[in-house]
Amino acid sequence: MSITAERKSALITEHARTQGDTGSAEVQVAILSERISNLTEHFKTHKKDNHSRRGLLKLVSQRRSLLDHLKKSDEGRYATLIEKLGLRR
Repeated sequence: MSITAERKSALITEHARTQGDTGSAEVQVAILSERISNLTEHFKTHKKDNHSRRGLLKLVSQRRSLLDHLKKSDEGRYATLIEKLGLRR
C-alpha cells in the first residue's frame, strides 16, 4: 500500500522545482497521488477495509488542500501539475 523508496525518489526528481527540492507543493501532491492510487487498487480486492479507507480520505483531503493553495498562489504551476498528473480538476 505504501510506495517504495525508489518510486518516491523518482517522483521527487521528476516533480522537483530545483535540485534537492522535496517539500514543494508539486512534489507533495505527486507523492500523495501515488499513495492514493495504490490505496485505490488495494480497495478493489479488500472492499471491507474501512480503517484504510479513512486514511485514504485523509490523503485526498490533504492533496485537495495543497492543490487549492497552489491554485491560489500560482495558477500556471497548478495547471501544469494537474495536466502532468492527469487529475480531473
